Amino acid sequence: MPTFQYVAINPAGKKVKGSIEARDQKQAFQNLKERGLQALSISHKKESLLTKGLSFMEQKVKPENFVIFCRQFAILIKAGIGAAEAIQILSQQTEDKVLAKTLQSVHSDLRAGMSISAAFNQYPKVFSAIVVNMVRAGEASGSLDDVLEKLAIFIEREHKTKGKIKSALAYPVTVAIISFIATFILMWKVVPHFVSTFTSLGIQLPITTRTVMGISDMVVKYWYIVLLLPMLIYVLFRSYTKTAKGRYLFDYLKLKTPVFGKLLQKSAMARFSRTFSTLFAAGVPILQTIDIVAHVVNNAVISNTLEQGKENLRRGESLGSLLKTNWVFPPMVVHMITVGEQTGSLDIVMNKVADFYEEDVEQMTDRLKSLLEPMMILILTAIIGTIVLAILQPTFSLYGNLQ
Repeated sequence: MPTFQYVAINPAGKKVKGSIEARDQKQAFQNLKERGLQALSISHKKESLLTKGLSFMEQKVKPENFVIFCRQFAILIKAGIGAAEAIQILSQQTEDKVLAKTLQSVHSDLRAGMSISAAFNQYPKVFSAIVVNMVRAGEASGSLDDVLEKLAIFIEREHKTKGKIKSALAYPVTVAIISFIATFILMWKVVPHFVSTFTSLGIQLPITTRTVMGISDMVVKYWYIVLLLPMLIYVLFRSYTKTAKGRYLFDYLKLKTPVFGKLLQKSAMARFSRTFSTLFAAGVPILQTIDIVAHVVNNAVISNTLEQGKENLRRGESLGSLLKTNWVFPPMVVHMITVGEQTGSLDIVMNKVADFYEEDVEQMTDRLKSLLEPMMILILTAIIGTIVLAILQPTFSLYGNLQ
């Protein structure tokens, strides 16, 4: 998220300065208002290369540690211990240094009279919008312990689904990198030795050998370009996908990719359904729920569709009627949402949808991994085999002539 610098007036009437993370200036203003600060000016924070480097290296709270925190916090609240005291106890017990430091700051905020959700909202890198809004709903309904337990279950399932997707995609990426390195070394160091031998003998070379020799010659002369080009393409790609148009196009192409597109779509549906169900069941208003889901689903195509759905709801229309006309949402999801809206059990229905897609993603990733392993080995063998064959063909020909 972008970082904004602000100048504001605190409840004591003093002028304070600081920085805050938010999607845009409007959200930054709203977040400051929730903290009890009256904003005088808000502007984008300019980051130096050193600051960017440090922020890149910043540690995040591990999901498993956050799950433990949520469960322990729920137990302490249920036992009748005050929120400030519970946070202080947990800050001393947690093994996660980032979480411990943040909880110490939260404890100070709570002692100063802040609500738990307002205190959490000041640390968006640790407490996401989902956490803040669920805690806020729990505070309002007096069921904070139940909400924290639901939050722990949500984070566990979310982490498990993400892990499955990463494991399915890790293998082809790893093999592709190994293939590139192996091919580069062969072309840069091995092939040139044979090229000089074949050239001195003056024999007629097959087209495969001539092609490999030409590529090898280019790698030897312009090796720095061969190494830098992938990095340059990656940097340009990352810069483009940070724009609204680039992000939308990339997310669209991801969903349209054969095989992997289906996996990513099912994963997005699982995350959409689980987040929606968890927030709605916790008592978060539906418009606010859709707004949060649109920003955490991690796909611009789905986010844009949900933003349109939010406008439809404001006009009194149903969410299912809009999603029905969009190709991103499978008919089953649309049908279940429509049933949930009609029966008033949208959270229960969406929870069932999430269960279905999480199990489907797990099965699909297992199948993909079993299919990808032999396929990627075959591709790697074909690349290396072609280079080796190109080197051996003239050798066999020369040996035949000598006989």
